[in-house]
Amino acid sequence: MYKSEDILKEILHKYWGYEDFRGIQREIIESIYSGRDTLGLMPTGGGKSITFQVPAIAKNGVCLVITPLVALMKDQVVNLRSHGIKAAAIHSSMSHAEILTTLENAVFGGIKILYVSPERLSSELFLKKLSHMNVSFITVDEAHCISQWGYDFRPSYLKINEIRNIKPEAPILALTATATTRVIDDIQVRLGFKEKNVFRMSYERKNLAYIVKKSPDKQAEVLRILKSVNGSAIIYVRSRRRSREISELLNDNNVSATFYNAGLEDAARDERQNQWHAGKIRVMVATNAFGMGIDKPDVRIVIHLDCPDSLEAYFQEAGRAGRDGKNSYAIMLYNNNDKSKLERRIAENYPEKDYIRQVYEHLAYFYQIGMGSGAGCRFEFNIDRFCQAFKHFPIQVDSSLSILTKAGYIQYEDESDSRARIKMLLTRDSLYRLDSLTTHENAVVTSLLRNYGGLFSDYSYIDESLIALQSGLAMPELYVLLKGLSERRIIHFIPRKMIPHISYTQRREEAERLVFPPDIYDDRKKEYIERIQAVLSYATNDAECRSRQLLRYFGELKSSDCNQCDVCLSHKKKETPKEFLQTAQMLIKNLLADNKPHIVTDIDKIDYKREILEEALEYLISEEDIKVHNGQLLMESVKR
Repeated sequence: MYKSEDILKEILHKYWGYEDFRGIQREIIESIYSGRDTLGLMPTGGGKSITFQVPAIAKNGVCLVITPLVALMKDQVVNLRSHGIKAAAIHSSMSHAEILTTLENAVFGGIKILYVSPERLSSELFLKKLSHMNVSFITVDEAHCISQWGYDFRPSYLKINEIRNIKPEAPILALTATATTRVIDDIQVRLGFKEKNVFRMSYERKNLAYIVKKSPDKQAEVLRILKSVNGSAIIYVRSRRRSREISELLNDNNVSATFYNAGLEDAARDERQNQWHAGKIRVMVATNAFGMGIDKPDVRIVIHLDCPDSLEAYFQEAGRAGRDGKNSYAIMLYNNNDKSKLERRIAENYPEKDYIRQVYEHLAYFYQIGMGSGAGCRFEFNIDRFCQAFKHFPIQVDSSLSILTKAGYIQYEDESDSRARIKMLLTRDSLYRLDSLTTHENAVVTSLLRNYGGLFSDYSYIDESLIALQSGLAMPELYVLLKGLSERRIIHFIPRKMIPHISYTQRREEAERLVFPPDIYDDRKKEYIERIQAVLSYATNDAECRSRQLLRYFGELKSSDCNQCDVCLSHKKKETPKEFLQTAQMLIKNLLADNKPHIVTDIDKIDYKREILEEALEYLISEEDIKVHNGQLLMESVKR
């Protein structure tokens, strides 16, 4: 009879080819396999997928995986199926019939791992089918999203506890890469852990050098960094417009780059990520929309051109560098303007209560809602027109509406699901006999039939950007073509309508009677201020090792410095006499004087103190006396 660890190890080897688990994978897997509620803290690149995929195969029933990342769901399902593992996902681009079929398969044992987004948990169909499933355990990915003290709280995650009420016998496996001590405790409370049970992997990244670079001209500094260090890179910025502008700047300076933000169509984002992932484009300039689920191991540099508003976000984004274990850099650019910008975000995210009350009052004027009425009413919301009418700024209005939603007075849906829909009006035979379609029309119809089932019997939501990409059309051209097919009664096309909505969840109150409980406003604002101050402290503390500062923030104490961040290197420079450095620089230049490429380890051939040679080499590279090309050292005079 096999022991449980033998079974688990055998599965690991059979499906993934690994001889043994690494880090804390084994401890997490054995804990959830034995039926215990489990929280696993694993940094980016720690191999957390294995911790639920292996026990899911070993246990009877279906493992439910709750994750906010549709792209990650699709990738993992494809990967698991390629290994012969029965996996499926439920996401918004599927038709009702496809979702129903997938759920039925899960009920009847045809699926071992079922991925689902937290937004789907409140679906009546899902809840009905879930009650008939044999669920082995529930995995909550990005579990910090359930904590109101987390940097990325998502209200949809609060529905997970309701799922637990339906399947109380199914243990919970919660996984996250970033959580403070307070968030760790809150995750376990909100998920109803029967007992505290946490496995931690050290957050230390020995191959990652954290650097804060003070620079009055950040754009020039970015160009200098990318010129000095080879390899794939990510640059994080705060706004969609800035992502586009910085991408254009890089391309104008012969650095291949593209940009990524939430305003792009799904297919455009996928195409850009794929180009960057394949190495066809060197630099991805992105907002935080380019986030969880990125799995490119050879990212050498992550640059934060704009400061993030939490160390949790910074640590997770910076951690996308060097996942292959090779030396990499996480660089935050900082100058005197950043302090005021960060402090301004406090007022933008948490406007004064009287201002929120004013927005609530103006909303009633906007929709002509009388006192004591409006409950259940739903309206389209044009934020630009509202701000123009009442002299407001959009950012503060957006934040005010979110707080009013959390307080229960309204429901603000800033991205309502109103995607384009298509239905075929001709029969399949009539469509195939049709010979009046142009080349482009034929390409569009072919793409529709290839990607969406059931178009002849019902409407199906479509991803226009995907159809445009596959048929070689620009989005405006596709829109005109679909309208034309609709006018000719070949299809019925209902265009997309991405307009936010506001619903009154209760009757209109007098503004002065609105109540904002501490856990919705005061406590949250205080927590947000503390996160902003932690970022400022990290950026301005030039006396303590950067790695130690980050580790302490996450409750991990470390006794030794990293010896590679800007603080540690500055300390080493202070301690090294100038004449020693000059001698080391001369020796390195003598080594490279043969005008041949040298690998870095050739420096070891020099009979001199290693640490002084490393410091001297770093200085020569930063001053561009020496170039690094394809991992080799070259004198600047050598033209390759």
